[in-house]
Amino acid sequence: MNTAGDGGLDLIPFRGVRYVPERVGSLAAVTSPPYDVVVRPDGLLELQSADPHNIVRLILPQAGPAAGPQSRNDQAAATLRRWLAEGVLAPDAEPALYVYEQRGGDLLQRGLIGALRLSEPSEGVVLPHEDVMPHVVEERAGLMRTAAANLEPLLLTYRGNGRATGATAVIERTVQGAPLLATTTEDGFAHRLWAITDPAEQQRIQADLATHQALIADGHHRWATYLRLRSEHSGPTPWDYGLVLLVDTARYPLRVRAIHRLLNRLPLDEALAAARTHFRVREIPGPLTHAMEELAEAASAGNAFLLAGGPEDTYHLLDRPDPALLDRTVPANRPQAWRTLDATVLHSTLLGHVWHIREDSPAEISYIHDTAATVAKARRDGGTAVLMHPVREEVVRELARQGVTMPRKSTSFGPKPATGLVLRTLTDLTD
Repeated sequence: MNTAGDGGLDLIPFRGVRYVPERVGSLAAVTSPPYDVVVRPDGLLELQSADPHNIVRLILPQAGPAAGPQSRNDQAAATLRRWLAEGVLAPDAEPALYVYEQRGGDLLQRGLIGALRLSEPSEGVVLPHEDVMPHVVEERAGLMRTAAANLEPLLLTYRGNGRATGATAVIERTVQGAPLLATTTEDGFAHRLWAITDPAEQQRIQADLATHQALIADGHHRWATYLRLRSEHSGPTPWDYGLVLLVDTARYPLRVRAIHRLLNRLPLDEALAAARTHFRVREIPGPLTHAMEELAEAASAGNAFLLAGGPEDTYHLLDRPDPALLDRTVPANRPQAWRTLDATVLHSTLLGHVWHIREDSPAEISYIHDTAATVAKARRDGGTAVLMHPVREEVVRELARQGVTMPRKSTSFGPKPATGLVLRTLTDLTD
């Protein structure tokens, strides 16, 4: 079924593969954050020990310290097939679009999970806003190719009219019924999932979405992986589509947070010494919450970064960069909104010219979503944490519409969908 018009989103139903509740300890125990949020070995081990069938065994397979990438991918594929054969996972009886809801505190997010027709950025249907790292795309492509499955949905946003019409009206009607599943994860978020199997309701959704474009909020590397794998298959095939969660942010606004940097091989004292020539550097006392408030205030007036590391609960605020240095180091052939981004100044000026760190080297730089975890790891390992202030969503969307990508790992939209609630297989793995 394909009712999408030219230039619009084409979201189609699929037979979701889901955990069979009776075969696992609990649905919460088999879920995981997205693969790139599970960055700490202790976090990976915690998820693995939560339940022997935790989804992390598929998205981040571990096949021993001497195993290569393909061995890990083979292990994930074998695990997926075994869980299907044993009835731990099972496909739904009929194709569906899925309504997915997350609640936490005063936050309510609802969206649609489906298989989205892939499109190139030049087509203007799905807009990326960040660059990607080739080695990550290679890693994800190897796993997805071997497993023949979309193991976790990307998070995409679009802007509706803010009212309960079109796709949103279908969502609001659907959530009045009993969900397929409901669970609360360790972070306190409640998750519910419904299936839309009525062809008329599916067509109403498709007709509405066909008039919209989407912004990639989370999952640039997975989207690039989808496109790469599509190019390896002569169409039409299931590889022409990818698993996504679409959220109307006019109706359900997302939170936008920063992604922090950990400079693994640069001690804090060396980072500060090199920066003092070009930035104002001030020591900020802890706790971390106070230091982040100081960062927010400084970022409202210009580029600002908070550095941490060493044994003490103190922080260092970098702001007021040398304008002449910015003129020399920040590319001039981009919009002013891009040239003044904190991430642009960090990557073009601080990393490239002050600290001489290669941003594409995993040995030198790590990207971590959790603020406290970034600081803790920097202090434990002797590196430098560079804490960032988030970018507003409207800035991200406007740059994306202009075809301008932000520096990689510039933003973190959330809440992110829990991984493990619904999967999409690209071949019949149940035989």
